[in-house]
Amino acid sequence: MKSVLKKWKVPGVLRNSGNLGFEGILKEYLEYIMSKKYHRKKWEKEILKPALDQFSEGKEIYQTGSGIPLPRVALPDDDQPNYERLGLPGEQPYTRGVHPTMYRGRLWTMRQYAGYASAEESNRRYRYLLEQGQTGLSVAFDLPTQIGYDADHPLAAGEVGKVGVSISSLRDMEILFREIPLDKVSTSMTINAPAAILLAMYIAVAKKQGVDPKSLRGTVQNDILKEYIARGTYIFPPRPSMRLITDLFQYCQAEVPKWNTISISGYHIREAGSTAVQEVAFTLANGLAYVGAAVEAGLEVNGFGRRLSFFFNAHNDFLEEIAKFRAARRLWSSLMKEHFGASHPDALKLRFHTQTAGSTLTAQQPHNNIVRVALQALAAVLGGTQSLHTNSMDEALSLPTQEAVQIALRTQQILAEESGVANTIDPLGGSYLIEKLTDEIETRAREYLEEIKGQGGALAAIENGYIQGEIQDAAYQQQRALEEGKALQVGVNIYQLEEDLPLELLSVDPALEREQKKRLKKLRKERDQKQVEELLNKLQNAAGGSENLMPLLIECIEEETTLGEITGALREIWGEYRPQGWF
Repeated sequence: MKSVLKKWKVPGVLRNSGNLGFEGILKEYLEYIMSKKYHRKKWEKEILKPALDQFSEGKEIYQTGSGIPLPRVALPDDDQPNYERLGLPGEQPYTRGVHPTMYRGRLWTMRQYAGYASAEESNRRYRYLLEQGQTGLSVAFDLPTQIGYDADHPLAAGEVGKVGVSISSLRDMEILFREIPLDKVSTSMTINAPAAILLAMYIAVAKKQGVDPKSLRGTVQNDILKEYIARGTYIFPPRPSMRLITDLFQYCQAEVPKWNTISISGYHIREAGSTAVQEVAFTLANGLAYVGAAVEAGLEVNGFGRRLSFFFNAHNDFLEEIAKFRAARRLWSSLMKEHFGASHPDALKLRFHTQTAGSTLTAQQPHNNIVRVALQALAAVLGGTQSLHTNSMDEALSLPTQEAVQIALRTQQILAEESGVANTIDPLGGSYLIEKLTDEIETRAREYLEEIKGQGGALAAIENGYIQGEIQDAAYQQQRALEEGKALQVGVNIYQLEEDLPLELLSVDPALEREQKKRLKKLRKERDQKQVEELLNKLQNAAGGSENLMPLLIECIEEETTLGEITGALREIWGEYRPQGWF
């Protein structure tokens, strides 16, 4: 019998199982040859090996940008895909989406990030975008605004209106949203250290329009921890900054209930050079720190937790990016239950905005950026984003022109209306590779989270430089790979051309700064200066105590106190953040 089995090439482990009898061995053999293990070995020997003998593969190692090894072809593990870990859209653990109908019920919000020069020019750009079919606004502020200086402050010189719109007062904010009904549009504001002050301005404008703040919809970024990690537009030390954040949480829960009180941002962490795994881990670590601070301040997690939102980067590694979004969603749901006992479905859902990766755009052959952005946007949609900004092709060179902005918006509209990807939910769910990557990203992100927890949480890991160091190491490795030709970038280190700059670029008129200074001088002459001084004294007293500062900030804004005057008063009480060297 054994000779017959050997002739049939039955594996030795089965030939030697004499106690099964011939029929038993035959049954086991049939099951074996039908198994994926046998099938794969047969494929490797009879099909793959001859091909490799004739043509070698292009790389010794294939892996994602995060260093996750990629199999030649993905096959299911014994327990994969695990249906319980996949679930269904709109139910825990939200791997497949936070809404039960996703884009079949409502498309993602097309929210193009815009703002430059003066409030008047930015207002014209916003109204143009809304006319072109954009469904939400996203405000970019200039650097002086982001770090709490008025346009006439000496440190603002040369930067007014350069990388965003200049906003110093309620009058500027009114112009910015002129003829834009705030009860009809959702607005996102990319502002962090002075987020509470800019939201106070937005609320004041809404009141002047006759709009009830309870009907306002939108998001304020309000994420100061990533400023200490990756971006640098901080003002105050961490603890008073966290107080401003929790004050905003508490105020909006009662007074502006439809407002997303924070957009916990991985985008800037990724732009600083992190991997996809690090982006998930460090962003969620910051999220845990904010939730912990709010709980410590007496807020209930199932209340404020329903208005948290996130902001991620859509990078070049297409399949890894899709898996990244799915892993982040599943992981956050678990963390909110594990750490804080959250139970309300909306407090467990990770809702997120996505922006395509500015750091991947090239000044060389800038039209290639249209393709990069389209692929990144598609990854965000396949990953289940709630809103999306697509970068313009010329952003590696200047602020985007109107034509470039229109192409970027049309990219989203083509995805939504022509590609068919919005017609079914999580279309790549169940893909062996996507599920393997989703699981691996979640596992590796958890390892980082455990390390950060052991250091005392995100704030401690920022203060001791651990998070910054991990990002810098990853950025160094990426840059080295590019310079050595191990990573390829079309037009930069492969398929290069001698070229003249083919695009018309947008520039900001230096006269803008003079006009902004004149506007501030006029405002200070016309307002009640005594009332402003009294309010600033009142604000400083409150900052030294524990009362919620939001109502007082709104009062200051309504009496035409400027952004710089408010932050200046708070600087006197809280001081300024000075990062410690940790290299």
